[in-house]
Amino acid sequence: MNDSPSIDKSAVNTPDSKGSFDLEKFFELSPDLLCIAGYDGYFKKINAAVSKTLGYTKEELFERLIIDFVHVEDREETLRTRRLIRNNDPLLRFENRYITKSNEIVWLTWTSMTIESEKVIFAIAKDITYRKKLEEYRRIADILGNSSQEGIGDEYSAADQAWLSEFEKLIRKYTGKIELNINMLSNEMAMSERQLFRRTKAIMGITPNQYIRIIRLQIAKEAIKTGKYRTVSEIAYLAGFETPAYFNKLFKGVYSFDVGELL
Repeated sequence: MNDSPSIDKSAVNTPDSKGSFDLEKFFELSPDLLCIAGYDGYFKKINAAVSKTLGYTKEELFERLIIDFVHVEDREETLRTRRLIRNNDPLLRFENRYITKSNEIVWLTWTSMTIESEKVIFAIAKDITYRKKLEEYRRIADILGNSSQEGIGDEYSAADQAWLSEFEKLIRKYTGKIELNINMLSNEMAMSERQLFRRTKAIMGITPNQYIRIIRLQIAKEAIKTGKYRTVSEIAYLAGFETPAYFNKLFKGVYSFDVGELL
């Protein structure tokens, strides 16, 4: 996947009344997160993508230090890189995690540079959250011995990510409610079983059934984090596993913990 900033060409190519580019429109309509931050650590200007991604209003983002929105485990490294930027070292593809208003983790990759005369930092970020999720899925597949990496790259195209996201949403929609089968899933994805197999294998190096198993493990992990469930059986059936014993064995193999230890 290309992490270089993407641009909305329609915005760039729209001239204003004087025939020049409408930079304000470009700034606001860019799908990437664009911001200008002061040396004091506060946002000075942001586009709509920043608010949309983090879930806060512009006013809420302006009134707090930027570091307050950064995941606590990433704050020290984020502050260190900020000092480097202020020493006129451009920042390229720096990855860190932000916490949204709904308490979700968002992974961002940043490219930043200073404008010393204005005492501000101009930054562009791309949301790579789903890419990180796919990297975790591939790691799980490797642990389970399911993954075949022959011909599989390390990056994911935007189209592949969008397709896998739709497939994952479909799996999550029916998991724990009905018995999943490839025929039903392929029909809902508007493709044949053969096409579903080939596409999943080409992107992830695993079969659709193996991908389903990984999504089920993620559903179980998310359920454990809520603290709402008290037994292994509850979580196993919620995530669509046939038996608690099989689920616990699979979970321990991936995360090195018995499910019961986390409840």
